[in-house]
Amino acid sequence: MQEKNISMSVIRRLPRYYRFLEELLKEGMEKISSRELSERMRLTASQIRQDLNCFGGFGQQGYGYNIAELHAEIGSILHLNGDRRVIIVGAGNLGRAVSSHLDFKRFGFKLIGIFDRDPAVVGEKIAGHIVRDAKTLREFCAEYSPKMAILCIPREFAGDTVKVLSESGISAFWNFSHYDILGDYPNATVENVHLNDSLMALSYEMEQKGC
Repeated sequence: MQEKNISMSVIRRLPRYYRFLEELLKEGMEKISSRELSERMRLTASQIRQDLNCFGGFGQQGYGYNIAELHAEIGSILHLNGDRRVIIVGAGNLGRAVSSHLDFKRFGFKLIGIFDRDPAVVGEKIAGHIVRDAKTLREFCAEYSPKMAILCIPREFAGDTVKVLSESGISAFWNFSHYDILGDYPNATVENVHLNDSLMALSYEMEQKGC
């Protein structure tokens, strides 16, 4: 299956397809047409067909899509059946929430460590993991080879932390810190999460709709 040169706009729609198909499976549905799926997702049928055709043909003319098969195929495309080792840096409110409420296994990841620089937090148990001192990051990475780091730390601490992690072999980051990782590490794989940006965008949309 060819997956090269596919736009990120298409990739970012795949999780939404995956969620909708999962809901349809829970409803007991077995098949669905692109038209029916488009009505539920409020996308055009043409858009859905174009997106899925980037990865090969999944539907059958006159039948539509087999929901279970399409759900499994999209999960495979997103590599949700993996077991990538991940660590969390920052055991404050955000780090605790991410570690405690995110089902890492469901999304192809395995949480193997949580770190913090605050002596008052180090040693606590969160989501089944003892919080480790951030000073031990290099030694931990050398021994356990995590593939990704989730940064739940203030921006002012992120630069030094990313330097340590990058030198320790980590090149993928789920970044809540607002630190511009790609500016200093252009070859890194980064997904930035800006909750403030999302809230400001919502504010704009509310104003446009007179809310």
